[in-house]
Formats: sequence, C-alpha cells, structure tokens
Amino acid sequence: MMTAMNLSLTGRTALVSGACTGIGRAMAVAFAQAGAKVVINHLGQATLAHTLQEELRQLGHETWAFEADVSSSADVQHMAAQVLQTCGPLDVLVNNAGILREKPFLQTSEADWNHMLATDLTSVFLMCKAFLPAMVARQQGVIINIASDLGILGRGQFAPYCAAKAGVIGLTRSLAREFAPQIRVNAIAPGPVATTMVSLEAMSQTAIDKELEIPQHRIAEPQEIAATALFLASDLSRFYCGQVLGPNGGSVMP
Repeated sequence: MMTAMNLSLTGRTALVSGACTGIGRAMAVAFAQAGAKVVINHLGQATLAHTLQEELRQLGHETWAFEADVSSSADVQHMAAQVLQTCGPLDVLVNNAGILREKPFLQTSEADWNHMLATDLTSVFLMCKAFLPAMVARQQGVIINIASDLGILGRGQFAPYCAAKAGVIGLTRSLAREFAPQIRVNAIAPGPVATTMVSLEAMSQTAIDKELEIPQHRIAEPQEIAATALFLASDLSRFYCGQVLGPNGGSVMP
C-alpha cells in the first residue's frame, strides 16, 4: 500500500551550496519552511550567511554555515568532514554554486574556460564525490544539481557556461543511473532568473533582450525555482530519476 506523500522535509538535513544569494538563498528558505535543517555553504559571504542563519532560526530549525570554495578539492573535503561531524549525514545535497560570464568565444582565454568549468561543473563532481559515500552507506539521499536552459539551448558568447551546464546535465544522468534506486539524482535547468548574475549590470542589453524573448516574456523570481527544488527534495518526486526539470518560462519545450 502506498504511503502518504507531501512536501514536508521535517527531520531532514539539506546542504545548499552558494546559499547566500539568489536561487540558493530562496532554496534554503523554502527547505527550512518545509521543516528541514539547513546547511549553508558560502564563499566570502560571512555576513550574508549570518543574516540567513538568523532568518532560518526564526523558523524554528537548526542551521549551520560553512565557508568553502566548492571548486577546490581540498576545501570540499574539509567542509564535508566538518558537516558530517557537526550536522550528521545529509538527506539532501543541492549543488547550486556557480558563475556566469558573457564573453565572445574568440576572446575567451584558457583561464576563462578553466575557471568557469571548475566553478560550474567540477564543483558538482567534487561535492557529489564528498557526500555520496555517506548517502550510499545509509542507502538513501537526494541530490539536486542546478543546470541551466542554456546547457540545452546553447548561446553565443556564453560558450564555457553552456558547456559547463551541459556537463552538469550529463553528470546528473550518469549518477542517477549508477546510484538509483536508493539515491535520487535530478537536475533543474532554470530559464532567466532575477539574480545578480542575470541583470543589466552583469549582462549586455542584447543578452537580456534574448532572455526576454521566451514565451512568458519575463524573468523568474528565485522563489519560483526554489519551488521546483522543494518538490525534488520531497517524497512527492520519489519516482523522478535522472530528470532535468525546466522552470524556464517556455525557453525549452522538450
């Protein structure tokens, strides 16, 4: 007989990388509102992390913050050891940290390429490598990787970003096949979202105009992406495996 399912994360521990701003922050808040204990990862954002912790504590749940560069193997391994010792094993791992840079391909240096792939793709590999063993030992867990609609569509002047996010999708599908059914691995490929990365300050007007060409003609709020993450973290998604969910306003229609 099938048990009742809901969006509750009560009794579960979730880590969100890049949790202090944008989509990461919205996911951390949504998880706490659903009853989860939240582990905040950040890099050089101690003040923002403290502010977020105070907000989450007001919801009545435990929360911790750890600084680590998720593109650094040493940092990730150190953080994983601290998290497992302090917070216990994770029930949910969200690989959200990332960067976005607009640059013509012929002006893109090898250093640009390496930095983007390290931050947006290698970080996912490192985090999964660090936290999966404890999930395997418990025979349970959820991993959510944040990709992008541009990892499916591609776009001129965003080659490293598109390549990295396409890689996240491929890695998600591989891990989903290898670790199912005990561990659910899925991805979210958002369309344009109102964050510091998608703004007139960070992108050209041409790029912003391109984002607004989608059928809904608007940029999403981070909370709209967090809703998808909450679904994937919950028992409601337990038959989802290796999927790429697209809260994208219609930019991609599989």
